Amino acid sequence: MQAPLPSAAQGQFHIALIGNPNTGKTTIFNNLTGLRQRTGNYPGVTVTRKMGQLRLKRATAELIDLPGTYSLSAHSPDERVVIDVLNGRFQGMGKPDVVLFVADATNLRRNLFLASQVATLKIPMVLVLNQWDAVEPSGQRIDLNLLKGRLNIPVIPTVGTKNIGTEDIIEAIESQSEEPRFLPEITWPPSMEKAMESLKSSLPCIDEEVLSESETHRLLFDTHSAEIQRLRVSPDEARREVVKAREFLRRDGMNPLVAEAMLHYRHIDGLIGGVILKDTELAQGKTESIDRLLLHRGWGLAAFVAMMYVVFQAVYSWAGPMMDAIEAGKVWTQDLIGPWLEGTPMLQSLVLDGVIEGVGAFLVFLPQILILFAFISLLEDSGYMARAAFIMDKLFSWCGLNGKSFVPLLSSYACAIPGIMATRTIEDPKSRVATVFVAPFMSCSARLPVYVLCIGAFIEPVYGPWWAGFTLFLMHFVGLAVAVPTAWVVTRFVLKTKSQPFVMELPKYRAPRLRDVSYRMWQAGREFVQKAGTIIFFITIVIWALLYFPNPEGLEAQVRQQFIAEKVAAGAGTTTEIESLLFDPDSPLAHEFNLFLGGAQINQSFMGRFGRMVQPIFEPAGFDWRISIGVLASYPAREVIISTLGIIYSLGGDVDEEHGSLRAALKNSKWQEGHRAGTPIYTIPVVVGLMVFFALCSQCGATTSIIIKETGLKWAVWSFLYMTALAWLGAVLCYQVGTHWL
Repeated sequence: MQAPLPSAAQGQFHIALIGNPNTGKTTIFNNLTGLRQRTGNYPGVTVTRKMGQLRLKRATAELIDLPGTYSLSAHSPDERVVIDVLNGRFQGMGKPDVVLFVADATNLRRNLFLASQVATLKIPMVLVLNQWDAVEPSGQRIDLNLLKGRLNIPVIPTVGTKNIGTEDIIEAIESQSEEPRFLPEITWPPSMEKAMESLKSSLPCIDEEVLSESETHRLLFDTHSAEIQRLRVSPDEARREVVKAREFLRRDGMNPLVAEAMLHYRHIDGLIGGVILKDTELAQGKTESIDRLLLHRGWGLAAFVAMMYVVFQAVYSWAGPMMDAIEAGKVWTQDLIGPWLEGTPMLQSLVLDGVIEGVGAFLVFLPQILILFAFISLLEDSGYMARAAFIMDKLFSWCGLNGKSFVPLLSSYACAIPGIMATRTIEDPKSRVATVFVAPFMSCSARLPVYVLCIGAFIEPVYGPWWAGFTLFLMHFVGLAVAVPTAWVVTRFVLKTKSQPFVMELPKYRAPRLRDVSYRMWQAGREFVQKAGTIIFFITIVIWALLYFPNPEGLEAQVRQQFIAEKVAAGAGTTTEIESLLFDPDSPLAHEFNLFLGGAQINQSFMGRFGRMVQPIFEPAGFDWRISIGVLASYPAREVIISTLGIIYSLGGDVDEEHGSLRAALKNSKWQEGHRAGTPIYTIPVVVGLMVFFALCSQCGATTSIIIKETGLKWAVWSFLYMTALAWLGAVLCYQVGTHWL
């Protein structure tokens, strides 16, 4: 009998949860950990790390949920996460004490390929045969006792969606901590041993450690192994050594690129021979019958479009009442607290326009995120998401994306935030990053107020309602027209994604579990509020400060004198009469003065000064300083430009895109200086350029914060710079071409 594992005796125990995609691994993880979970990123990569606590009898174990994978092959640092965790390469994590391997019981042979690879790491293993209730309906029967005897490790049948077998898994893990047992390893031929020795002796690691057996396998068998990046020699030298080592296999009559699969499956067949019995009459189950409809070339596509329409409408429309309620709650809170702070204007502005506005700025997105993740959970857990990815793959593969990119991009038409969070369903790290990068181009609902204002004020009165509707329709495809070639450039020249076939297992259909759906909604909402919400709140406070300060002494008195002079000149009354009305808070003139003061405040603020400073940059697009301020103030959220223009034109910050006075103010707005003084600012080329700018520009602090969270700061910065540059170029082209050639 072997001694207990040292980590278990010390009360520190790490379990790696691994398995193929669509085996119910996440459900098993949730069953074992409950609410004792946390998420983050692995050091140095963008892959999300999910960890949870599992309470054993003698210790509290740390359960690490590894990304679903079909093999240990890795072509990038992101894909290398699984093998790095299993080898203890991440600082502070150490090598796992037990591997909890989740397999689909109806596809045992194929699932055991990965398990056989993991066995070479010499880590005690517990095999979980999930979806056990689907074995018999699939026309199979598994001799469980024979399988346990052959594998020499705990084998636990489970039904994750019904929480059946969870306690048995915990007992098996505890038994492995007391008396470790290992899955039988493959016996390599002599030529394989020689090839491995050749690589180990000739390829030193950067960190002075010797390559592990599994890492050596990856160099030997993979065409573009990410393990090359761990070596101290150059990539070219490493490839020469790999070619030299592969010659040992070729002399033995084996193709190095298929030898691993051939040898592992030969080993697996020896282990499970006679374990699985099949009944061909039962093999055609309900799944195959449903797939004849849902994967049909015509009906399948129609069903998919209908399903996505429901998801899109849910995120776009159904969240509306809840978002309105949050917005109304924000206004109610501001109205309630505002009077208490009237004696301290700066504190009042900070609390109302900074703190409360900042909290509302991210809480308003919460309904969309919850609804989207409810649908994603339902589609994934039912097994339909894999079918949707299969259907859409051909439409996306040419530009480097895959079928799983469709749902996040479609969701981004409602809001890029839940759309970007939905990219977590994409296993391929490079496809995921590319999808995140182009998702903000989709014309989200925040752009709609800008479109409605510009079209309603300038397009519809001149060209009629038909052209107005058609323009609005076209504006929703401007971003898509740019996103597709952008994805092609990013995947081909930046990420340098290799063209690979889209391989995905189509799981059996099953009823989603309400607990899992609810938990995923809660987890997504909590993570958004905790992580992205803090960044959005910070950005809102910064923008408030830029719009409020420096607020010099005497500004209000100076503005009051100017306001009174203008009203006297307009014949509104004498100086004394107007002054008396200004001190009556219920008079319309006092309200008008407050709006005038707000516009003056923005004009002299840091944001206003910056707007005037950068106005020459926007001048080629036909934007004056007021549009420039509106553009700058809208970087936290696009729709802010409506209220900002309302304040600038002394109409108040509570105007909307259909406000008649705002539309009239824009129509009557003229250049105040320069060679264009006295001419209208908002011509058709300017209006179209403004809409194109908002269609392409990265004007959403919440989206930027989510990109940072999902892919890291580098990609967020590149996304911001790239989209802003494209937006400026698009606006300039619209104005210059429209002004000089049309």
